[in-house]
Amino acid sequence: MRDTDYDVIVAGGGMAGLITAASIAEFSKQNARVLVVDRNSEDEPGKKTSAGWICGDAVSKNSLDFLAKSTGIVYGRPEIEHEVEGVMVYSPDHSTKVLFEGAGYILNRKLLPRRQVEDAKKRGVEFQFGVSLESLIAEDGYVKGVVGRTRNNEVFKKTARVVVDATGSASLLRVRLPIKAKIQREIDRDDMVATGRYIYEFDVAEEDPSCFDPKYALIHLDQYLAPGGYAWTFPKGQNKVNIGLGYQKRALDARNRRFGKSDGLQDLIDEYVAKNRVIRNPRLSSSPDDKGNEKGHWQVPVRRPNDCMVANGYAVVGDAAWMPRPIDAGGIGPAIHGSVILGRTVAEALEAGDVSEAGLWKYNVEFMRSYGYQMASFEVLRRYLQTLPNEDIDFGMRYFLSQEDIGLITHRRHPKFSNLLNPALMVRVMEKPGLARGLKYTVDKSEKLIAHNQNYPETPQKFDEWQKALLKELQETYIKFGLA
Repeated sequence: MRDTDYDVIVAGGGMAGLITAASIAEFSKQNARVLVVDRNSEDEPGKKTSAGWICGDAVSKNSLDFLAKSTGIVYGRPEIEHEVEGVMVYSPDHSTKVLFEGAGYILNRKLLPRRQVEDAKKRGVEFQFGVSLESLIAEDGYVKGVVGRTRNNEVFKKTARVVVDATGSASLLRVRLPIKAKIQREIDRDDMVATGRYIYEFDVAEEDPSCFDPKYALIHLDQYLAPGGYAWTFPKGQNKVNIGLGYQKRALDARNRRFGKSDGLQDLIDEYVAKNRVIRNPRLSSSPDDKGNEKGHWQVPVRRPNDCMVANGYAVVGDAAWMPRPIDAGGIGPAIHGSVILGRTVAEALEAGDVSEAGLWKYNVEFMRSYGYQMASFEVLRRYLQTLPNEDIDFGMRYFLSQEDIGLITHRRHPKFSNLLNPALMVRVMEKPGLARGLKYTVDKSEKLIAHNQNYPETPQKFDEWQKALLKELQETYIKFGLA
């Protein structure tokens, strides 16, 4: 006799929710009864807001290879729109560039969810569209289901052994979690960036690979155009681009005060586009595949993932778990890794008959040790970079990044800034001693944080002690940078 409507309810049918649902079905050999509940209509799955499927659209080949190897799910055309050889990061003056990551793809985020829904349905996953979830059902210290409303304002209520929350960074389900849990419910405003982007077609005014390169996704660091964040120019073809930026509110306020401006997100994006020497006559994409997704704004978390992502009968994933990388706000790769790991963990927990915090704890451990262990160190680097003016970023990238550092960055590892110890560059160090000390501090703190995260507790009993030590290290950093 089944005592719940489903084994698993996945709240949210975006990137993380759809991959988690398909993964649970795959790893349970389709024995688990899985329901995805999404507020969108069936013909617009994965839509983030009324403005569309707002995203930078970039994902690494490594992440899609991991998905394919783990679950057998393989994406192709048309959801993969363009291939790139890597991500190139440029200094504010465009004089220094660093390859941030290897080969990857630019996705069509409107078409991809349709493919993901098909992948999930083939594995027996059920769907309920047009429902906005409002709260969780709790019983005896466990999450037991969800409550929401249909578009006709009818009450929707379903029970499950596990609820996966993939409803985004501002998740009301997480904020209103009705049981005792180690999960952090609220995110600090300084750990969010406001982002916006266009999908443009354009005429090529001139060749300048620092402004547009069909072979590379470009990231531009610039505290004037994207204070506390970065700007991006991601190719979707020879004359098509996803172009936008993200900023931190505190940094934008300081920038506006300094220059006597009152710029907002749209002002910054439009100025960034206007300064691009390659793009002439930009116009919103005319492709039917982009209709309703040509422009929009979004909020992205840029801190380490939630220190704990599970509770009794409940787990968070994707943006709801604050998974996007702190240094570049990339969320697709972390969501893929987290969703697959969570899917496997939930399938195993259902089989074992233990969906408690302890029964789901493996998700925390495996994600942290395989992917998330570097994120706190990147959070520290991000916070430090946010304090630097453009001239210091230019100088640091030009003189303090070694070839070893570039190799580490390419593989998404924290740079060591070994040039700070190079006697031949001591003159440069003396030119910017404060910058040198700050970078050295981030290296030392990074090593501590990585070691600490790789020692993530294997059981819930040791979590509080582990988290206390983590927060102490981070608080020391915030004080050091004048951000406390």
